[in-house]
Amino acid sequence: MDALTSMRVYCAVVEAASFAGAARRLTVSRAVVTKHVAGLEDRLGVRLLERSTRKVSVTEVGGRYYERCVQVLAEVEVAEQEAQQATVIPRGTLRITAPHHFAVAHIAPHLTEFRERYPEVELELALTDRVVSLIEEGFDVAIRMTDALPESSLVARRLAPCRFVVCGAPEFLRCHGAPQYPDDLARHPCLDSALSRREHTWVFACPEGCRHVVAVHGPLLSNSIELLGAAAVAGVGLILLPTFVAGRDLEAGRLQPVLTDYRVQEHSIYAVYPSRKHLSAKVKAFVDFLAGKYAPDPYWDDWLRALPAPSKDACAARPAPTSSAPA
Repeated sequence: MDALTSMRVYCAVVEAASFAGAARRLTVSRAVVTKHVAGLEDRLGVRLLERSTRKVSVTEVGGRYYERCVQVLAEVEVAEQEAQQATVIPRGTLRITAPHHFAVAHIAPHLTEFRERYPEVELELALTDRVVSLIEEGFDVAIRMTDALPESSLVARRLAPCRFVVCGAPEFLRCHGAPQYPDDLARHPCLDSALSRREHTWVFACPEGCRHVVAVHGPLLSNSIELLGAAAVAGVGLILLPTFVAGRDLEAGRLQPVLTDYRVQEHSIYAVYPSRKHLSAKVKAFVDFLAGKYAPDPYWDDWLRALPAPSKDACAARPAPTSSAPA
């Protein structure tokens, strides 16, 4: 039998001074009450109650045990209330992992507002570009950018599109000219990630359904997206960047987009958390808050509204391609 249930039954008997009274209070049969009390006495090896035909009295040991049971049951009730409130009232420490640049640029600026809205939530952010195990490393939420999430028991909520753009500084484009077709990138100095999975190739698609794979080269490789973006602003070369990185510089004119008739594969920004069942209020509040800031179209893509629609015949006047194939 469940020990806590037996404690509750025993306390009801003591307070009612009757097995029948306890049974009525708990809406169970007298036989069930008798079974719980007898089970307690057998497990403890002591007599808790003295029974007679007219009354039930508490033994000395039974009195001390009753006082302890009252304390334990009160603590359990408090613990249950706190646990239940965790799904209603956002409070407690929220552990988040997110890519470094995204967190600095697009989470940190909103933290004051989040804290004002949810003052009982304390935030702990671990910034890393590696994919961490939420359960093994004890995180509540992860922010991830990918084109396809692997199958898992985790829950993912899409927060925003993660678009990409090729861009360069205005002075660089004046000196080197703007590429008109993807193949033109082979004649331009390009900046790329030292950790790129594309093996220093950039892939584009045009409205006609052609796929363009261009090998790029240039004066700088780095594993820092912030450094590459700063180098592009300084005029070192062209760069393929997520728009959440380049957006502010594009809006301010420090960078200019090129090859806008061609599409680079779009990823998505997700909030990932362990389970939808019994979702804690602090996780729901944070994910809803970010979704409200970014969706349906993120503010870092405001510069896109000023661009003309992509040409439907972008490749029509293009010289014979050196690297294209049907998508």
